[in-house]
Amino acid sequence: MNTDLQGRTVLITGASGGIGHAIARAFAAEGTHLVLHAHRHRARADELAGTLTGTDALVVSGDLRREAAVHRVFAAAQRRFGAVDVLVANAGAWENRDIPVHRMSLRQWQGTFAAVLTSGFLCVREFFRLVQRQRRGSVVLIGSTAGVFGEAGHVDYASAKAAVAFGLTRTLKNELARLAPHTPEYCGGRVNCVCPGWTVVPRTAYRLDDPETVRRVTATMALPKIGRADDVAHAVVFLASDRLAGHVTGQTLVVAGGMEGRWLWRPEEVNTDIA
Repeated sequence: MNTDLQGRTVLITGASGGIGHAIARAFAAEGTHLVLHAHRHRARADELAGTLTGTDALVVSGDLRREAAVHRVFAAAQRRFGAVDVLVANAGAWENRDIPVHRMSLRQWQGTFAAVLTSGFLCVREFFRLVQRQRRGSVVLIGSTAGVFGEAGHVDYASAKAAVAFGLTRTLKNELARLAPHTPEYCGGRVNCVCPGWTVVPRTAYRLDDPETVRRVTATMALPKIGRADDVAHAVVFLASDRLAGHVTGQTLVVAGGMEGRWLWRPEEVNTDIA
């Protein structure tokens, strides 16, 4: 199916990670120009760029928690390609350890919000300033099922991603539509969010090697399988396409096999005599 994305410029933050890699490959297949952002793992983004065919890829690095770094990333993209048509705000951070709120440090809480929410805000703000001149552009934010259903032991991440998936997405879609208004020739600026569930990427591989963990997390899904990064990437490309999703904005799409939530108790922990 024709996405009409060929020749468009797509900026992907956090492109050095597993989902970022898949998103980049999916857009490259559509013939887009790519701006691949990395922070601590620039070499991974460089390696990815070298494997992509049919696309012109620019690798940029920077700490997106800092205004000056965000400005440099977008300035580099404009120098190379003249415009940025799509922003995919994928960068974020996740503390692998389960830390309940009564043991969580303020430093961890603030660090997660800075890496997930503040970085997203700064990137969107810079992109909106560009859209104000271009009069067109779309955003796909990457949330998480943690922000939809909650995640015990990860209240920092769940709270930040909930802000992305709901407050940010549903407010920004109203603002972008005014900066890039609908015309007879253009659908208008759009903002949507994709929320992946458990997905096979290097960051989660150590957990998903355990069959018991797989059984536990897939028990919440109508489709009892772990997601793949390509599942997320295909949804992002769809939402980025004005041709395919031109009347879709302000939506939060959960890509998690029909997940309805996570167990609060294991079956063996429930006392059926008093339940």
